[in-house]
This record gives sequence, structure tokens and C-alpha cells, in this order.
Amino acid sequence: MTDPTIVILTGAGVSAESGLATFRDNNGLWCNHRVEDVATPEAFVRNPSLVHEFYNQRRAQLKEAHPNAAHLALAQLASQWNGRVFVVTQNVDDLHDRAALIHSGGKLWHMHGELHKARCSASDEVFDWDVDMTVDTPCPCCQKAGRLRPHIVWFGEMPLYMGMIQHVLAECDLFISIGTSGNVYPAAGFVREARMNRKAHTVEINMEPSSGHSLFHEGIYGPATQTVPAYVERILAGEII
Repeated sequence: MTDPTIVILTGAGVSAESGLATFRDNNGLWCNHRVEDVATPEAFVRNPSLVHEFYNQRRAQLKEAHPNAAHLALAQLASQWNGRVFVVTQNVDDLHDRAALIHSGGKLWHMHGELHKARCSASDEVFDWDVDMTVDTPCPCCQKAGRLRPHIVWFGEMPLYMGMIQHVLAECDLFISIGTSGNVYPAAGFVREARMNRKAHTVEINMEPSSGHSLFHEGIYGPATQTVPAYVERILAGEII
């Protein structure tokens, strides 16, 4: 008999201690840019060079960041848990990937896309991408310049893998939200979907209570590098489910 199913949602807070900026600062800016200027389809049409420059900088930033103890603990959970472990991340970084989570038996879905991928705006074909991208970069599939865009879900676009995510939320026994603000939908609504399954236990792990903290059965607050490994240890010890 396999162990229960675990679904984990991660947000910017899980990568913050690796040196990656959280989504917005107190002034509503994202890495010194207005979100409307770099993270919408309209921004890309209006000024594709600026959008490419922004994501080139963010891609380069990843070279200086490394998986932290929270990423490694989730990979350990996926490796040692006999049931199914699904990690749904709002992050576009590759720190879960580099923590070897997908090689540890867990399923990883980047619902907002990935910095290390590019997409053809004509064919929707997706490519691995590690170098800078500009308006003059030819697309690998059609060889035309100007068609490549970052493989990022911008505001106004539909997140990826939603059908599969909703399916596992309906079946999960434990739902854990780590490092998220609870302000961005549809991810902010995942806890409600999990709770529709009355057997599911829901947990928020964050620096401080999110705007939706009252929806969770349990709240644990503090740095992710401390709280996540400790909670994973409790799960693997059989203390949670």
C-alpha cells in the first residue's frame, strides 16, 4: 500500500534565501521595473527589446543562485515518500530542477513557465534556452527573427498544466503552500480546491501569514530554509499523515 498523496505549491519565498528577488517590492516594482512594462503580452508588443533585456538579466542571475535547504528538503521528500509527491511552482527559476526533485521521484510543474526556455510565438514550440535572447535572434523552428519570446506566463495569460494540477488537488491528502503571498490567482485558490476533498490536511509555511492564512488547517512561520526541512522531517517520521 502506498503512502498518501502530497501536493506542494511553492512561491518566491522558497527561493528568496538563494538570493533571488521576490516578485514585487514595497513600491510595486519588480527588479526596478513596473510589472506592466515587462510582464504582459502588451509590454512585449510595445517594447520587445526591454522585455528581452529584463529576462536576459534574470536568466543571468540564476548562475549566481543555488538550491537552498528548502529545495533540497522537498527533493528528499520526493525521494523517500512512498506515495505521490507533486510540486507546483509559481517560480520561473530552475532551483527545484537543480535540487534534483524530478530525478527523486516527484512531479514538478512550472505553472508560470521557465526562464531557461524560449517559445516561438507562431508555432508555440518550446526550446531549452540558456543564452541571451533579442529581437534579432532567429527562431530555431522557423528561422525568423522576432518570433522568439521568453517561455513565461505573463499577466493576462493562462497558467500552464492547470488541468493536471486541479486533478491532483482533488485527490491529495496533504496540501502544503510554501512561500506564497496568497494574492495571485489561480494559485491562491488551490487551498480551497484541496479542501473540497474533506480528508485533505492543508498547511501554510511562510515568513508570515498570507492573506488567505485562515483557509489552512495549520500555519508554520519562519525562514523556508528552517521550516521546510523541519516539516519534511516530520512527514517522513509519520507525524503528519
